[in-house]
Amino acid sequence: MKFVLWLIGQIFVGALVIVKSAFSPSTGFKPVIVSYPLRVTSDRDIFWFSTCITITPGTLSLGLRGDHLLVHAVYGMDPGEVLAGLAEMEERLVPAVRDIDRGAPGQGPGNPLHSTFVVGHSDDKFGPYTTFEAES
Repeated sequence: MKFVLWLIGQIFVGALVIVKSAFSPSTGFKPVIVSYPLRVTSDRDIFWFSTCITITPGTLSLGLRGDHLLVHAVYGMDPGEVLAGLAEMEERLVPAVRDIDRGAPGQGPGNPLHSTFVVGHSDDKFGPYTTFEAES
């Protein structure tokens, strides 16, 4: 129940931010697609996590790539912040993943952003990774 109340709050806050941006001369939109390394593993948890992302204004779950979830965010000025927000949502949905760190900001003790997790960029430290460039 606690998660549902938190999610409803996120939906209202997200909606207000989008409406405010829509009526501003400069929307502040900087779309980005991030590849989020999932800590949840069951089909049920992945379904609910991706659904919660999609119903939150400004974000959209695009699909799975192995054990990564591709997510489009309208406000992607700081991809690390987007990833940290996803990590927070995942932890609130499934608290058991709190101590798991897959290298994304906000996971486990919190590592710095690795460019491999931002679609359109690569990082030699993490091996080959196919990415897509998001159109603005």
